[in-house]
Amino acid sequence: MRIIYRVYQLLVCLPIILLASIITSLVTVIGCLLGNGHFWGYYPGKCWAWLIIKVLLLPVKVEGQENLQKGQSYVFVANHQGAFDIFLIYGYLNRNFKWMMKHQLGNIPLIGMACRAAHHIFVDKRGPSKIRQTYVNASRILKEGMSLVVFPEGSRTFTGHMGFFRRGAFMLADELQLPVVPLTINGSFDVMPRMRDLRWAIWHPLKLTIHQPIMPKGKGLEFEKQTMDEAYRAVMDGLVPEYQGYVENPDQ
Repeated sequence: MRIIYRVYQLLVCLPIILLASIITSLVTVIGCLLGNGHFWGYYPGKCWAWLIIKVLLLPVKVEGQENLQKGQSYVFVANHQGAFDIFLIYGYLNRNFKWMMKHQLGNIPLIGMACRAAHHIFVDKRGPSKIRQTYVNASRILKEGMSLVVFPEGSRTFTGHMGFFRRGAFMLADELQLPVVPLTINGSFDVMPRMRDLRWAIWHPLKLTIHQPIMPKGKGLEFEKQTMDEAYRAVMDGLVPEYQGYVENPDQ
């Protein structure tokens, strides 16, 4: 079955994914230039991500969709298992949002251009002024009523286990008094861990758990830390037993 699945990926999936990536990037850029940036900056990417998972025949289970309130802005925080985190959240969260992503992703041909057109937020740590600008951009997006998806670990795991959370997303939520929604991703590490980037995908079910929103309880460093700790525990508790527990990530 493994050989058949690899042949299927090569002859069927690869051409479809390449063509879909090109079309999605162009539609996003043109749509954002000519029309509603919030619409064209989200829905083409959502359909692209959904298509990739479907064409690879990966089963998906989503739990907790009922926890989200229509019209409410959220700061979503998720564990970062692998590349398929992007497809799972984009395709199945069913919430218009902007990504916070590493600035290096902006260098990917077409996709980087599309992300810029869609006004996703590039995290640039090359100096205090760039870090400050990242924070300002994210704050502006949230004030406009959009939601934000952040990987607080800042990098993908090498082991399937979680590293530590960084403060940035929780600082934003605290400043704007927005609820934080923990997301737990299971299965992405098994499909394609970072040690196997751009190689064969391995068939494995994917699961996205949307936990209860953590509502603001106050403002300041103490409440920010409480929210971060509560979100970390929620994400950790949602992991399958094999990947529970903290393991240091040398890339953090």
